[in-house]
Amino acid sequence: MTPSKKALENIYGNAAEAEARFEKLSSLFTKSFGSDKMEFFTAPGRTEVIGNHTDHNGGKVIAGSITLDTIGAAYPNGSDEINILSEGFDEVVKFNIKDVDNVPKCQGSLSLVAGMVKAIQNFGHKVGGFNLYTSTTVIASAGVSSSAAFEMLVCSVINYFFNDSKLSIVDYAKIGQSAENVYWCKASGLMDQMACAAGGAIKLDFSHSFNNGTVDYEKIDLDFKKYGYDIVIVNTGKGHADLSAEYSSVPGEMRLVAKELGVKNLCESNVEKLLEKTPELIGKLKNDRALLRAFHFFNETNRVEQMADAIEKDDGEKILKLVDASGRSSFELLQNCYVNAHPEEQKISLCLALTTQFINKIGKGVCRVHGGGFAGVIMAILPSESVQEYIKYMGKFVGEKNVYLMNIRKVGAAHIE
Repeated sequence: MTPSKKALENIYGNAAEAEARFEKLSSLFTKSFGSDKMEFFTAPGRTEVIGNHTDHNGGKVIAGSITLDTIGAAYPNGSDEINILSEGFDEVVKFNIKDVDNVPKCQGSLSLVAGMVKAIQNFGHKVGGFNLYTSTTVIASAGVSSSAAFEMLVCSVINYFFNDSKLSIVDYAKIGQSAENVYWCKASGLMDQMACAAGGAIKLDFSHSFNNGTVDYEKIDLDFKKYGYDIVIVNTGKGHADLSAEYSSVPGEMRLVAKELGVKNLCESNVEKLLEKTPELIGKLKNDRALLRAFHFFNETNRVEQMADAIEKDDGEKILKLVDASGRSSFELLQNCYVNAHPEEQKISLCLALTTQFINKIGKGVCRVHGGGFAGVIMAILPSESVQEYIKYMGKFVGEKNVYLMNIRKVGAAHIE
């Protein structure tokens, strides 16, 4: 049993490859739960194209769903039990919805799903027992939102079976955020979940998120393939699971500067005010990095608007220049390409240098740190005809299995007919 060929072609293009994945998934579900009644779901990972580390201070981001995804076979089990198994993972998520308050926090996927159930209940939605088997191609702990993809898949299952598909993608994102914040003990915004759930590329504006707890967004028509380019993500070999202090320092230092500008978050001020106050702040803060990160915020938010304009005008050359400028700002001002405490380990920087050598050779393309940074992955946007050469080139340094060809896909988190 698999989804319809037409549905798979709409999501993946290559229906044959997708059919093989879902046939295996169907078999695993039946073997695990003893039933051949199931429905199929998908939720993609995400790419952040521009707007690096601005969301937490009310900035703007352009992000998109990607062609790596988490898929699931699921069906209600007529009880209050939730049972989730995942291919390649030993962890079993199993608990009774009525006992959700007793599920321990900060204990991996079990806590995460319990947090989602609790958030769904708190937000006034319905949830019942179900069995779910998942499989994923989203790179774990590498900045393409494997956790958010899993969350949005679970939201799709619960929405379809128990809520008549009435939940919005903002509902999905708030559920995932709440689960991460309260049950998974992880500071999280809404960007990852929104980009995974929406499908295609979206422009996000977080400037009102502090007032109403939500985010303004609009879909935009960004497709690198129409300019003759593909997205390639390189897993540099260093995960970012142990870097909470580094991530926290970014919004913390930006807000330190914001406070000196008389506001709580940088979105409430502007670069002119920062320039005016910088002579005073150099001596007062004794934190040059905080000032650099504030300049990154203002310039990066402006680049998002410039890119939205370039996308509307179908200016592929300007789009690539803005991605390049954003990447350089992340490296030089935001400084999230390595950890200062361990300057000897710079996998992000090294992979960017190696990719730059390749780009200089072919004369086209851009590259940048991807996602939260400090470790994890980089993104290269390269001419389609050069991608296979690049994969072999980078394979010599990180292994070809760690180089992923992908693009922005139109379908977000969804039930598959």
